[in-house]
Amino acid sequence: MGKKFLRFEFLLLFAVFIIATCGLIYELVAGTLASYLLGDSVKQFSFIIGVYLFSMGIGSFFSKFFHKNLLNTFVEIEILVGLIGGLSSVVLFLLFESVGSFQLILYLFVFVTGFLVGLEIPLLMNILKDRVEFKDLVSNVFTFDYIGALLASILFPLVLVPKLGIMGTSLFFGMINVSIAIALCFLLKRELRKPSLLRAKAIFSFVLLLVVFIFSNDILAHSEGKLYGENIIYTNSTPYQRIVLTHNKSDYRLYLNNNLQFSSADEYRYHEALVHPVMSMAKSVKNVLVLGGGDGLAVREILKYKDIEKVTLVDLDEGMTKLFKTNTVLTNFNQNSLNNTKVTVINTDAYIWAKSCKEKFDVAIIDFPDPSNYSLGKLYSLNFYQTIKTILKPDAAVVIQTTSPYFAPKSFWCINKTVMQVFPQVDAYHAYVPSFGEWGYTIAINGFGTTFNTVNRKTKGLKFYNYQFDRFNYFTNDMISNQIEINRLDNQILVRYFDEEWGKLQ
Repeated sequence: MGKKFLRFEFLLLFAVFIIATCGLIYELVAGTLASYLLGDSVKQFSFIIGVYLFSMGIGSFFSKFFHKNLLNTFVEIEILVGLIGGLSSVVLFLLFESVGSFQLILYLFVFVTGFLVGLEIPLLMNILKDRVEFKDLVSNVFTFDYIGALLASILFPLVLVPKLGIMGTSLFFGMINVSIAIALCFLLKRELRKPSLLRAKAIFSFVLLLVVFIFSNDILAHSEGKLYGENIIYTNSTPYQRIVLTHNKSDYRLYLNNNLQFSSADEYRYHEALVHPVMSMAKSVKNVLVLGGGDGLAVREILKYKDIEKVTLVDLDEGMTKLFKTNTVLTNFNQNSLNNTKVTVINTDAYIWAKSCKEKFDVAIIDFPDPSNYSLGKLYSLNFYQTIKTILKPDAAVVIQTTSPYFAPKSFWCINKTVMQVFPQVDAYHAYVPSFGEWGYTIAINGFGTTFNTVNRKTKGLKFYNYQFDRFNYFTNDMISNQIEINRLDNQILVRYFDEEWGKLQ
């Protein structure tokens, strides 16, 4: 009898561990999926976490109305959680382009999943309350719950997304949820009412999830084909982002988390405008730093200058730089720049790297993604620019991509104003890139020996930039914003500006 009791208790506590792990995975899947499809906004994760925790609370509240057949109810809910959580990403991917109320459906999935998970823990505690002393019951249940949550939070970015992708991850953990239900049906059949029927439901659910899992890559390709409207020739999920490369006639496009990064038809406009003004003005360009720009396109432009001796590129995502080192289509675009012997690629967080760097650079080209969340916003902060100043030589020059002054003037001028607090000479300019519209840059000089109209060097063969800087730094009234704050690390006002301005366009 004692062994039977211990087995019963262990099985249910292990179920708590699985519930916590799977529940957090579904929450992370929803947040990541929302950032992929709706924009990498801080709102997405914030709202989803809030809705999920709220729905868990509602589920816990309603658990008190269940009095009979608690073990059966627990197993039924376990099957439902596996089905709904497991299939959520599949349904959301397929519906994104088809329905106008996508966010409502997204939050409905989050709410239902959280509600069911919120039901499970109190039900399980009620099942065990007459078998385990209360203090042991509470401590054991919450211990397994929190350990499961920790495991999920570690595995999700490091293993699951890179290996299985978002869709595969949710389906895999749906199968784990249902597997627990199947195990309980067999091992606790004497404790259950109609165990055969429960087993049939659980096995059918598992087979359904398994079949969808097997065809998940085909489903994802179909949904992404509808999403991008172009032929997809490469996809990969790294720990940091979803990379999609498309091809349409002679145009190749790269998307990161559903956001267009470049079109091969006009990327030269963006990169020539980013690189050549600062390279022409700098007193020396022997040692150049590139932060971001893992596609190697900015490096391609830098290497056009003969006096380059060393280029250091710091980009967080090794998956991105590896792709642009090895894919023959992409190495053709960047002219194999990342494999050049003058180029050193470092895959790490630029914020941390800059603080420990002892080297001094002649030029810094900062080409980070737009500040759509706080982890990116720190790379546009006063603190970060102060750090960058310490690794620049006197009279060094720096340029920063600063989003669109037309679509996001507050964001654009916020970055510019922040840079002005650090460097003695700061200016702004913009260029028209057909795929993006008007795009902006902030340029600064770490001293007074050079002016923005100085041209110390030129290179041949440019399609767009003509070394006449004053033709690029005129702003019309609809690109001006005056009432803005500095982006400090402790307030990250820039992320709020960016979310407000670009959110209007979604």
